[in-house]
Amino acid sequence: MMLSFVSLLSFTLLFIHGASTQPPFACDSSNPETKNYLFCQTELPITQRARDLVSRLTLDEKISQLVNSAPAIPRLGIPAYEWWSEALHGISNVGPGVRFDGTIKAATSFPQVILTAASFDPYQWYRIGQAIGREARAMYNAGEANGMTFWAPNINIFRDPRWGRGQETPGEDPFVVGKYAVSYVRGVQGDTFQGGKLHGHLQASACCKHFIAYDLDNWKGTNRFLFDARVTVQDLADTYQPPFEKCVRDGRASGVMCAYNRVNGVPSCADSSLLFKTLRGEWDFKGYVTSDCDAVAIIHNDQGYAKTPEDAVVDVLKAGMDLNCGSYLRNYTKSAVLQKKLPESQVDRALHNLFAVRMRLGLFNGNPVPNPFGNIGMDQICSPEHQILALEAARNGIVLLKNDAKLLPLPKSTMSLAVIGPNANSPQTLIGNYAGPPCKSVTPLQALESYIKNTVYHPGCDMVSCSTGAIDKAADIAKQADYVVLIMGLDQTEEREALDRVDLFLPGRQQELIVSVAKAAKRPVVLVLLSGGPIDISFAKDDPRIGGIFWAGYPGEGGGNALAEVIFGDHNPGGRLPVTWYPQDFTKVPMTDMRMRPESSLDYPGRTYRFYKGDTVFEFGYGLSYSKYSYSFTRVSQNNLYLNHSSSLHTKETSESVRYMLVSEVGAEICDERKITVHVGVKNNGELAGKHPVLLYVRHGNHGNGRPKKQLIGFRSVILSGGEMGEIQFEVSPCEHLSRANEYGLMVMEEGRHFLVVGDDKHPITIII
Repeated sequence: MMLSFVSLLSFTLLFIHGASTQPPFACDSSNPETKNYLFCQTELPITQRARDLVSRLTLDEKISQLVNSAPAIPRLGIPAYEWWSEALHGISNVGPGVRFDGTIKAATSFPQVILTAASFDPYQWYRIGQAIGREARAMYNAGEANGMTFWAPNINIFRDPRWGRGQETPGEDPFVVGKYAVSYVRGVQGDTFQGGKLHGHLQASACCKHFIAYDLDNWKGTNRFLFDARVTVQDLADTYQPPFEKCVRDGRASGVMCAYNRVNGVPSCADSSLLFKTLRGEWDFKGYVTSDCDAVAIIHNDQGYAKTPEDAVVDVLKAGMDLNCGSYLRNYTKSAVLQKKLPESQVDRALHNLFAVRMRLGLFNGNPVPNPFGNIGMDQICSPEHQILALEAARNGIVLLKNDAKLLPLPKSTMSLAVIGPNANSPQTLIGNYAGPPCKSVTPLQALESYIKNTVYHPGCDMVSCSTGAIDKAADIAKQADYVVLIMGLDQTEEREALDRVDLFLPGRQQELIVSVAKAAKRPVVLVLLSGGPIDISFAKDDPRIGGIFWAGYPGEGGGNALAEVIFGDHNPGGRLPVTWYPQDFTKVPMTDMRMRPESSLDYPGRTYRFYKGDTVFEFGYGLSYSKYSYSFTRVSQNNLYLNHSSSLHTKETSESVRYMLVSEVGAEICDERKITVHVGVKNNGELAGKHPVLLYVRHGNHGNGRPKKQLIGFRSVILSGGEMGEIQFEVSPCEHLSRANEYGLMVMEEGRHFLVVGDDKHPITIII
């Protein structure tokens, strides 16, 4: 049941679509001069075309193209281009590349990424990317966008629960974040779900950010512009780098953004080891590297890493950066060249990468209409299919955290309902940050009213900060109702870019409001939390008067309806937390401490489920359902894994006398030969059908010495009716899934027992060297 969903779809399409104008493009075949330009000849390799174009430019023209707002070059028929557009969870009005002031007024607003990740469903992530990519191309085709390079996804690790931008990420686990990156990028760029079908043409361009170890914005006087992230090579190897490697190697992203912060003293955008050696060398990156906005200026003006503006320009271009979001390269590149600090060939190198991406987007192929993706029309924007996908994503992400005495789902025969809380009727809260205008807007209150006509609403607080509130009035309303739903949590005034939290509690008097309402209500109440980051709600978890708790992230334009459906049982919740929910005590740990692994001697507990040694409010991967599921390993293709078949393989020993081999020396062929097929049986022991994510972990038999407590290595969803059994299959690659990073940042496979773990069941795998 939804609030007039079909009629809303029809209405939305009426006001969103209008007459279109033709997008700008180069190499117009009606201009006879274009026949003389090699860069217009589509049968030639893009690298050759890009080199030809750059060779025709003057130095001033070249420099003008190094910034995000690249001007036109009229003498060559090249239109202006805007590199900066955003599409974190839908086409955004952040950045100058897209506008919603013409015939197109809105775009589909999917859930904020942290909630989308909670579905643990890569194909759904791909479909969202695909929808965003189609809407992006449609906006360009309609002349409503000045570029098709979108600076998303954000694939930094949600390392600390206080980070204001954690909401933008797929969570704390590098494996999950990497999977999300690949799925989203393939969808946006027009590839298939399995990848490998792109063949050069891009539907739109995705950009993985922020490279690297960026996960602090503004905390207790430390800001992202000046922060120097001190990171061990071990943590780089198994936490901070893997999502970006996946994004580049498997997703084939066409863009990467280097971050503001320094890593071990070197600004990310000036680090040739990161940008050339690792990104382009080891990972074979073929796209463009952009700075974060004004990051080049900061290298000189704020960090003092470069002595002069020209030195900053030299540092970033020689390191492998191609594009400056801002004006610094436009202002200081020419003087760097004239001072003989920068060879013009470095400018050419950057421009080859930039124009190659624009050519892959089809912007130098003449009229785009007959070309790939040229027929994607405005009917794709806010299409019924995309709006249903937004609703589905919200449904699948919502996490049920508590359901005492089976309070939920609430009966639809409920005579009266009280809805209380500052987030109950706020459409803006639903869409989070980096969002554009949504196709439609249905708040949780409106959606709940469509189920129960006798619904009474009170915000309880003046706003989410809840500095003042009408708590007594809210309690009086709760006394009169059959059931009470409290919709509380955070919003962008509490967590966002440039604003990290300093504690994990609910803001202001929210806890007081919740407890007072729960005391006054006839029955245990339902608590819904809207937030990006974790909240310490230990009080609610332990209070029997709070019978049900949901976490709903920032669920996007379909979030109001999705919440109502879950609360009243029209959808069986199946989301799982993509981050650890820590207690307030965790905030004793400085946010600036980048170490993942615990150090008992220093009373340092470590971070994320992989390493953290301490109490939790809710664990990573936690999530209930209206059904109960059980698992068992039904078949594993091999229990012993032999790695000593070749005399050319060298074995070594750790300080604990554990024999190991470097993954790099094992080789791809042996890695492929040793893959393990794992079959897991799943049973829905409840009465309701449900979609359920199954998480497969590996745990090393020998704990300690920097090894993760456990590591997620696979996840798949299964849809089962009540009482139904099913079986799913995982493929375990020993070199990827059974290896770990040693203290030198090298991936190693260690001899001994490992355990595959799913739910309460485990299965041993023994590596023999």
